[in-house]
Amino acid sequence: MSGYTLPVFAVAAAKAALYHLLGIPVQGEPEHPTIAVQLQPEQDRGKEVGIPVQQLACVDTETALAITRSDPGPHLDLTRNTPIWAWVKRELWVEGYPKLILEAGEGMGRHGDGTPAIYAYARQLFEVNLLPHLPVHSQLRVRIILPEGKRLAERTSNAAFGVLEGLALLGTRAEVEPSSSADSLEKARQTLQQRLKQHKRLAFCVGSHGQQVALRQGIPLEQVLLVANWIGPLLVEAALRGAERIHMIGYHGKLIKLAGGIFNTSSHVADGRLEILAAALIRWGGTAEQARQVLAFATVDAAVSYLNHIGCGPQVMEEVAAQILRRADRYLQKYANCSLELGVTLFDRQGQIVAQSGIQES
Repeated sequence: MSGYTLPVFAVAAAKAALYHLLGIPVQGEPEHPTIAVQLQPEQDRGKEVGIPVQQLACVDTETALAITRSDPGPHLDLTRNTPIWAWVKRELWVEGYPKLILEAGEGMGRHGDGTPAIYAYARQLFEVNLLPHLPVHSQLRVRIILPEGKRLAERTSNAAFGVLEGLALLGTRAEVEPSSSADSLEKARQTLQQRLKQHKRLAFCVGSHGQQVALRQGIPLEQVLLVANWIGPLLVEAALRGAERIHMIGYHGKLIKLAGGIFNTSSHVADGRLEILAAALIRWGGTAEQARQVLAFATVDAAVSYLNHIGCGPQVMEEVAAQILRRADRYLQKYANCSLELGVTLFDRQGQIVAQSGIQES
């Protein structure tokens, strides 16, 4: 069973609203309509999938609203069952202006300049699914609204990379590719093997945000590998296949797990991040009371803010980074019976580097 990324459901809602506005019938019974979404915009006749439409209504003669709900299938995803609203308005097209205008409504992320956080693949999906149905002299204005988007965005690191006030419509494919699946590990292993044929020094990045931090540090893209949650197995693979150095780069609330010996960083495998941070505080020289305060917080971000407030945040995070390297070396000794040169960079939700260890000037 396949699950689909957020852009698919946003496009489905917009297409259903456009159909309703134009009087084009949608598939299925009136109580359970579905809309066909083309998933492969780079192909003239790409794969289509039927997406259920929860609500559908005309607001006036030129405006309609449709609602879908995100369904990532069997995969773990924080957007599961999230409602996606698409408000569409048909306007008179003026030559020289775009035929399709995409806007960010409530809960839809925006960049610092106010433009909606709708990335290339999502834009292509909108264009291929909407423009062929738009009357010749019409322009379509589409506003995506995510009622739960602002709340959900607080559980991501979007703000670290300039996505404000909500979720982004990002990704490069329609189907969800779970970072915890065996298929994703095998794909990452194959990519790693290919990279090692050309480069013996690589950066392991957790997520696209980690990749952006790597690029900002001047690491060439061809030396960057997205590792999802599989840092441990891929470290072993790298060591066994002759890597000379691995630089691990990730959000501190994720990579901190490595300091506790947790080398599959999925939130559904293990936790203990606050306990790991409290232990680092004690090793640095903090008090038992300060450690209890750390354990009382709900998130790593809040706990690190507390440590910064009492004047020891940078030092404790440096201890976390150093512990990550110690644990990673032990992991390699245990499972690969060898070592390799390691470095680590931790960054916060604002994308700022908070700690590094094992980093040398090149």
